[in-house]
Amino acid sequence: MSNDQQKGKTIFVVDDDKFLLDMYTVKFKEKGFNVIQAFGSTEALEKLRGGLNPDVILLDVVMPMIDGFELFGIIREEKLAADAKIVMLSNLSQSADIEKAKSLGAKGYIVKALAVPSEVVERVLVVLKGGQTFKDE
Repeated sequence: MSNDQQKGKTIFVVDDDKFLLDMYTVKFKEKGFNVIQAFGSTEALEKLRGGLNPDVILLDVVMPMIDGFELFGIIREEKLAADAKIVMLSNLSQSADIEKAKSLGAKGYIVKALAVPSEVVERVLVVLKGGQTFKDE
């Protein structure tokens, strides 16, 4: 996918770590994506309920109040961003967590500790092309 094909594609990054939010934002913008951030699940829900409809949601799992799996369930239940592909991003690398993500309909699961930011971008590109990215298993 060339930068031209990525232009206009929107990535919604949801994490409770401001440093990571900013780091992923820079990496995706370098590749021509529009990037919207949410600091935690509550802000993410506000933006989605307000009509945000990104192409991909990059969703952290471990967050206070509402974790990423619960947020994923709410997004699906309320039919928010119905066409968005969801990729889980976590430090949890247990196969049970990966299976849970798959059962919810995630298109990928990336273990933060095993993927540098440029790899995260590459793996999101795979998902945008219709693939899946669960290769940490």
